[in-house]
Amino acid sequence: MNDDALQKAIAAAGQAADDSRQLELVKAVLTAQTLAQAMQPHTCQHDHQQPKPFDARKWWTIGALVTAGGCVACALALAFAMAAIAVAIAATCGTGCFLILRSMWRDYLNNR
Repeated sequence: MNDDALQKAIAAAGQAADDSRQLELVKAVLTAQTLAQAMQPHTCQHDHQQPKPFDARKWWTIGALVTAGGCVACALALAFAMAAIAVAIAATCGTGCFLILRSMWRDYLNNR
């Protein structure tokens, strides 16, 4: 082989090695860019609304209405309980009266 061809082959091998290193660097840069894009935080696509300020009057009103409703329910429950007691007393008195009247009727029929 002649000297000139040997020099050309050595230069081509050096060029190929440089190209190989450059390709590896380009590949590393592209991989780093892909990872950086994958690690970016997700951004929302909707509008965030500001929270409404605390409205104490609304919650006082709700509390008052719940308390009033509870008082009404308690009064109705008490009225129902009193009515049930009245019905129980009336049933007891009615039963006593019927027993007494039946006893008097038997006595009346036996003494004829």
